[in-house]
Amino acid sequence: MESAERAQDRVPRVDPYGFERPEDFDYAAYEEFASAYLVVLTRRAIKWSKLLKGRGRVQRSGTVKRYIRKGIPLEHRARIWMGVSGAQAQMDQNPGYYQRLLQGEHDDRLEEAIRTDMNRTFPDNVKFRKSADPCLQKTLYNVLLAYGRHNQGVGYCQGMNFVAGYLILVTQSEEEAFWLLDALVGRILPAVGGQGRSAWVSSLVRAADYYSPAMLGLKTDQEVLGELVRTKLPAVAALMDGHGVLWPLVVSRWFICLFVDILPVETVLRIWDCLFNEGSKIIFRVALTLIKQHQAFILEGTSVVDICERFKAITRGSFVTECHTFMQASVWAGSAPPPGSLGESPSACPWPLWASASVGPSDL
Repeated sequence: MESAERAQDRVPRVDPYGFERPEDFDYAAYEEFASAYLVVLTRRAIKWSKLLKGRGRVQRSGTVKRYIRKGIPLEHRARIWMGVSGAQAQMDQNPGYYQRLLQGEHDDRLEEAIRTDMNRTFPDNVKFRKSADPCLQKTLYNVLLAYGRHNQGVGYCQGMNFVAGYLILVTQSEEEAFWLLDALVGRILPAVGGQGRSAWVSSLVRAADYYSPAMLGLKTDQEVLGELVRTKLPAVAALMDGHGVLWPLVVSRWFICLFVDILPVETVLRIWDCLFNEGSKIIFRVALTLIKQHQAFILEGTSVVDICERFKAITRGSFVTECHTFMQASVWAGSAPPPGSLGESPSACPWPLWASASVGPSDL
């Protein structure tokens, strides 16, 4: 008890992104994790600084992919996301476009839909409160309004507020957050159609597939996850079928919010590091890693309500808090890791590779 109280005195009540820690937050466990993770972050920051020295726009490459999988320091995150996602290129090619969107024609329905969600967005974040100076609610409103005008086929969809909010916290820039949102929902998330169209028009079609009222892309992704579980974790699939639990009931927020407000902040940002560079396969790898790691716990479910509660429970605890080992387990879930990175040779680690493997020092 005394150790926990000392940890609570040392660990700030508000995290670096502005989120207040919950009442049941385990300060002692977090302090132990953070002290080890700080060593990783320091080492990665030095390597990133060397890699970026003298570079202009960051572009995708094998080296950049490897570095991203091991984590991007906060001070470089916005620049890397903008580069590898193509958002920087779009912003450079369309100067003044974001400001013109903000000055566009009024749409009472769109504006009211966005305003309705403002106070519901991150009530536990001090930077989004009306008492904050500056208050990020106005920034968030602008980004969502601009995107709604940019893509009138979608307008605004619940869930986009959480995604845009994280983008604002990372970039600290309205315009960069807008272009990253466009890259994310337009080019990175899965598409149903849009073939043969220009890149600009195609991006709007893809966004509509994922965030339109029909949410065809979202529904497709959840079905794909269900089939992956049926193939790789048949006992879990059998449990879900036996109790008539549909996948959207337990994972829809994983997909539509991209794990925001579900997993710890730093873990979500590590997922997004890879998402912006590698695409939506990362979402499936993370989801499968969560389910595989907690398969025995899930299989103890005895009813629909119990199973749903167990899926909520697996998104909490040390496994997801320790973001570095969690991401090493997740990103290598679809392919063999580089030699020495997880203490195994590639041939000894067939798919899927899960969190039971340890991360070798050479890979940090």
